[in-house]
Amino acid sequence: MSPRPSGADSVPASWSAEQHIAVAERRSAHNYHPLPVVIAHGEGAWVTDVAGRRYLDCLAGYSAVNFGHRNPELLAAARAQLDRITLTSRAFHHDRFAPFVAALADLVGKEQVLPVNTGAEAVETGIKIARKWGYEVKGVPDGRAVIVVASGNFHGRTTTIVSFSTDPAAYRGFGPPTPGFRIVPYGDAAALADAIDADTVAVLVEPVQGEAGVIVPPADYLPRVRDLCTHAGILLIADEVQSGLGRTGTVRACDHSGVDADIYLFGKALGGGILPVAAAVGDAEVFDVIRPGQHGSTFGGNALACAVGTAVVGLVRDGPYLDHVRALAPVLRARLDQLVGNGVVAARSIGLWAGIDVDPTLATGRELCERLLQRGVLVKDTHGSTIRLSPPLVITEDELHWAVDQIAAVLADLRAGR
Repeated sequence: MSPRPSGADSVPASWSAEQHIAVAERRSAHNYHPLPVVIAHGEGAWVTDVAGRRYLDCLAGYSAVNFGHRNPELLAAARAQLDRITLTSRAFHHDRFAPFVAALADLVGKEQVLPVNTGAEAVETGIKIARKWGYEVKGVPDGRAVIVVASGNFHGRTTTIVSFSTDPAAYRGFGPPTPGFRIVPYGDAAALADAIDADTVAVLVEPVQGEAGVIVPPADYLPRVRDLCTHAGILLIADEVQSGLGRTGTVRACDHSGVDADIYLFGKALGGGILPVAAAVGDAEVFDVIRPGQHGSTFGGNALACAVGTAVVGLVRDGPYLDHVRALAPVLRARLDQLVGNGVVAARSIGLWAGIDVDPTLATGRELCERLLQRGVLVKDTHGSTIRLSPPLVITEDELHWAVDQIAAVLADLRAGR
């Protein structure tokens, strides 16, 4: 049976992966280039395709599935809320809102939460709050606010955010760029200091750059950024959309440097892999510049999102996940070190998050991902010959070893075939 070309495409259980992919290619916009696998089921760190083959998921939805596929506690929270109410809009109060914002604020050590849906929306929220704070509190002349950002950044896909991307694939063809941003090299505190002037209102930075290849900055970088922001009287905004809520073994990746940002941006894992949930978190002296009618989101802070988000906060606060990540982090680091010089040029890691630079004479990142797919491991490439690992935080030590074993085997095959 071949896929029907009509607008009534259904998804019968008998469809093969090839049929699913053919219809998807024909009927969806080509803004992604997925690996040729069609997933139908997930459990913990594993997923199963439509043919019944299992794969170890070493991407976890770019950290959105930190707590594993079909996490029972998160599913229970979602199911219970589905039987009550899912959406009221923020025109009214609902009984899941206050518990969620209070729990998240307490987890992060801040006073207020502004809930939204996606990570990009959280970043846009942080930008708007910083600009308004700059005008009303710092006294920057209207229309002149500047936010300093880092090269190699990835903060989302909106037109404003891609305006300060340094990745041509992200910004080319989508201009004109939104003004008000100044780009400096990531990890270079001296360049950041030179970029701050009287019109600067904030520095927006990823504590670890994920899309760039899991780039961990020098140990003194974030403390120096914090000092520069404090001295200049400007805000430090930490984009923890990928790095936060357990990925690095801490609530916030900033915790590794002992740094406290003025605004934290969360997403991905906050929705437990069930639905989009994101938020900006900060103190009242900053967030009080936003008043009714000046910013909002119909689905932001909806009852279902709050129920799941509250359960996620409980897992981070009370569950074994942070300890588990800290225990496995040196295991992953040691295994990656063994790959360097054996088909890998360099490897970086923090917690259960790694960027692996494959020798480009052996394969591109995409080619390596395709070979790993055949061995039952799902990973994702990024720029050139780099792949990144971000498995669900429920992965076991044996599963982690097995995943790296498959990478080592693929590299050995590539080297043998030179």
